[in-house]
Amino acid sequence: MVSSDFDFEIGGWLVRHRRLKDRLVGCQNWEEFDGTSATSHVLGGNGNVEDNVINFPSGTYRAIAIRSFDEKRQSWAIWWLSAQTPHSLDVPVIGRFENGVGTFLAEDSLNGQPVLVRFLWLHTDTATPRWEQAMSLDGGISWETNWTMDFRRS
Repeated sequence: MVSSDFDFEIGGWLVRHRRLKDRLVGCQNWEEFDGTSATSHVLGGNGNVEDNVINFPSGTYRAIAIRSFDEKRQSWAIWWLSAQTPHSLDVPVIGRFENGVGTFLAEDSLNGQPVLVRFLWLHTDTATPRWEQAMSLDGGISWETNWTMDFRRS
């Protein structure tokens, strides 16, 4: 069985990014910038690769998201690979779509401190899907959203 969960993202996108300047320190200062994204199927449809060009205020950044679907567990794993650290995959977030919302979690660390990371995919049935990243220091009781990406077709 091939999963169609991420079919909404296949193709080219213009992306508006909004990112907290500092994470998990009570920062309220956001920076906004543009980018592009192009996603294609791999693994016979049970995976995809999202190629990103992110125009940070400090300069252009390249990275890819690699996603694969585990049919037995009915879950997705998502890895991030940055051109800045091309031999190091981030810890994968793992999860699934339920009621139109994709929720993906991972245990990670930030500045040597353990954190829970959450990715959300929202509005995937519209022309303007949204991705959000949040972190928690208390095991998911409270969350700080630190990055959003709003997509529209290119």
